[in-house]
Amino acid sequence: MSRGKINLYVDDLRDCPEGFYIARSVEEAINFLTAYQVHILSLDHDLGEDSNGNLLPSGYNLVKYICQNKLRADKIYIHTDNGVGRENMYQTLIGAKRRGFIDGDIEIYHYPITLNRYSGL
Repeated sequence: MSRGKINLYVDDLRDCPEGFYIARSVEEAINFLTAYQVHILSLDHDLGEDSNGNLLPSGYNLVKYICQNKLRADKIYIHTDNGVGRENMYQTLIGAKRRGFIDGDIEIYHYPITLNRYSGL
């Protein structure tokens, strides 16, 4: 993949908004974040289960990975419906920004940038 600038939507079920690439798992999101410059990153918390019913890594796991590896997006929005997950991701990002673990110019928003849509397709 080349190093172009993209918008990335991380969600296991919702429809991908126009103008975004979709990552359905933390692994896919990490691949995008390391291969591209990301302008807007929109995060879900709950990213599904494996075939045995075990929870897959969540958006919070992705946030921790971003902070530990100094990855970046220009703007990060949190679109999850999980209130506790939203707060954990937001506070982790704000704290990491304050302590210099991620770039200080990253804009972090506690709310979505797009409407959450699910067509079930």
